[in-house]
Parts: sequence; structure tokens; C-alpha cells
Amino acid sequence: MFDSLSLKLSQAMKTLRGQSKLTESNLEAVLREVRMALLEADVHVSVARTFLQRVKEKALGVEVLQGLNPAQAFIDIVHRELVEIMGGQAPEHPLSFASKPPTVVMMVGLQGAGKTTTCGKLAVFLKKLGNSPILVPADVYRPAAIEQLHVVARDAGVPSFRTDLKDPVAICAAAVAEARLKGWDVVVLDTAGRLHLDEGLMEELARIKAATSPDEILFVADAMTGQDAVRSATAFHEKLGITGVVLTKTDGDTRGGAAFSIKQATGQPLKFVGEGEKLEDFQRFHPDRMAQRILGMGDMLSLIEHAKDRIDEKEAEVMAKRLAKNQFTLEDMRKQFQQVQKMGSMSKIMGMLPGVTKEMKDQMASAATDKRVKHLEAIINSMTAAERANHNLLDGKRKRRIAGGCGRPVSEINQLLKQYVETKKMMGQMNDPKFMARMQRMAKMGGGPNLPF
Repeated sequence: MFDSLSLKLSQAMKTLRGQSKLTESNLEAVLREVRMALLEADVHVSVARTFLQRVKEKALGVEVLQGLNPAQAFIDIVHRELVEIMGGQAPEHPLSFASKPPTVVMMVGLQGAGKTTTCGKLAVFLKKLGNSPILVPADVYRPAAIEQLHVVARDAGVPSFRTDLKDPVAICAAAVAEARLKGWDVVVLDTAGRLHLDEGLMEELARIKAATSPDEILFVADAMTGQDAVRSATAFHEKLGITGVVLTKTDGDTRGGAAFSIKQATGQPLKFVGEGEKLEDFQRFHPDRMAQRILGMGDMLSLIEHAKDRIDEKEAEVMAKRLAKNQFTLEDMRKQFQQVQKMGSMSKIMGMLPGVTKEMKDQMASAATDKRVKHLEAIINSMTAAERANHNLLDGKRKRRIAGGCGRPVSEINQLLKQYVETKKMMGQMNDPKFMARMQRMAKMGGGPNLPF
């Protein structure tokens, strides 16, 4: 959601290149560009003004020290202020758990923001932490809302509360009581929403709060609504005292301004972001990591966590042993393609890598790239087990059969085989001590990467 802001900020930094010192004159030029970038990203004008004032105060007159040029010094200051404005250092745990279970999490927000789906995503997140959550349908007004939550709970692999009660307050109170008896340690309340702020809704939510004493009240905001999300969050906070915000639909056509403004408007942190439709497309919001991504520094920690959640460690160990013995087959390549697809879109992965510009993502991480991986997997799927184990069996007749089975031309099969042979050759070289020693010598001479051995 910050691609446009990241691009404009990087362009603004270029004006400082070649300068020996940060002065009021060259700072004014770059801050003017940064201000336009923030406003175009839908950051509230008062938040942008405060941010720029703090950056200017800290940057003015900073000398080039310890090898930093003015552009690098300015980026360092901007990074620290971005972290601060988005909430500061994230705590070890995003939620405040009750000293005596169950912990009650009350989800609030306007209709259409994605509360019900977010309940399921939060349940999946909590399960990974070792908790046993239960989802509670407290929206008795929207057609099929209760059944929708039961379906979401089933997909998330967690229980949902079922009752004949019709009053939302009674439903929530009964669910908390049952959770206490049956040992569910987190109760997630999916409350009703409205198309706009409504006094009746607020009164009902206040009564649910009084009846259940929630440990967390999370406001679910649609990132697509921009500053409207900030205004709604402020209204809910004044009435209920929210403890945090979940920003949904951040993978859509949004400019990201709400992520900056919510903390300043409510004083409460942005705790989670939803990045897609799947229940796994949900993660903690780390201001420091997001600031790094905005400034083109990447986010390797999130990428590693993302990979750990989706890659089978045992399978990876088996693969590593096979590679060490140079036993890489087309079956192994197929498994690699499957692992790549589990990681999500290439655009998302590349967004976490340092130094990857928007242009590079557009060129290398298009939908065509993800489709290409699926095509390659389809080709290998159309091979027999013997052919996957020994690519030398693939003569012209077999290739035509495979092409008919997967719907891809023979030329793509030949390209895949060429890629496989080159990969296998490279794997073999990596196990050659002479090759590795030569690469290390090149690295020491500045002609290659510094290998970790």
C-alpha cells in the first residue's frame, strides 16, 4: 500500500546527492517533495505537518559523520520519525492477555470493513501462538452474518459459539461464561456494524463492553476508505475506548495514509494488517519494518517469518540433503515451485527485499510471473515418475505427449529442461571445494559476493 509513497520519497532523496551538509536551503527543497508525497498518500495534513517539523528540527545542520552523506543521514532521520509516527517500537505481544482466561477480544467497526473475515484471520494467528480461540457471532441484524461466521470459524479450524439467544449482549455474555467453563482461552466477539456511524449501534457496543469487560477492543478499518477510516476510528475510540486498530484490504488500491494518521488521531496503535482474502493473509504491524519497506530498505525479518509459516521444514531438510549429494531431479524442482507458490505472489515477496524499486516489481513480479510458475509445475505434473527421476528419457515423442497433457507448447518444455540442467549444474558446482575456493578468492578481490565461510 506504500508503493507510491516509497517511489516519491526515493525521488525526493535524490536532491541531496552531492551535498556535503544538510542546510536549511537544501532541506526545504527535499521537505517540500516529502510533504507532497505524504499528502498524495492521503496522510492527514496535521500529521504531515508534525512529521515534517520534527524531521526538520533533527536534520538541520547535521554534519556528515562516520561515512554518512547527507542523503543517508536524512534517510536515517526520516526512518526514525516514520517509526515514531506509526506507533514506535512494537511490543513483544500484540494483544494484552487476561491474567485469568479467557481473554476477551471485541471486534468493532463499520459494516463492510471485513470484521467477520478478520475474526477468522485473528483466530488463525492466535492458534499459531498456541491459544485456543472461539468465535462468537454477535451480529444479529445483517442477513446470514451468523452463518458466515460459523463458516469462517470452520475454515480457520476453530469452534464458534452456537445459541438460540437473539440479544447481542446476552449472546456475548453467555459465550464468555461458556468459554470459562470449557477452557477456551480467547473469546473473539464479532459485533454488528452499520453503513455509517449510528448512535443505536454505539449504545449496543457500550452494553456489550459493560457485560463482557473485554481485554482488547480492536477497531477494524478498511484501508480503501483513507481518512474516513481515521474519522470512524476516532468516533469509536471516544465512545468505547479502543485499544488498537486492524487495517484490512491493504493489498488493494490504497494510498496508505490511514496507517500514518490512525495512531496520531486516536493514540492507539495499528496492531494488525490484512493483506489478502485468505485467512493466512494477516500479520502483525511492525512500524520499524514498515518504515524500512517505505524507504526501500526491505523487510527481511517479515520475509523470514513469512517463509517459516509456509515452508515445510522437514521437506526443506530432505531437499538440502539431496542437493548436497547432487541428486536434484525434476521432482525436486516441482516441489520448489510448490514452495514458491505457498509464499504468495512474487510482488509480495519482492516487496520485502531491499533495494527493489516499484519499476523492478512491475517488471519482474507481474501476474504473468506467478502464472509462469504454475505453467512450469503443470509441465512437470504431466510427466511420469520415471521421467521426473531421469530427464534423459524425454525424447521428442514424450515431449509431445507432455505438451498435450499440460496444454503448453513443446518449446516451453525445452526451456524448462534447459533451466533444470543449468540449475543442476550450478548445484554440482556448489559442492565442488575448488569452485567455492575460487569464488571466495574473487570475493576478497572485490569481484564477487563475500561468501559466509
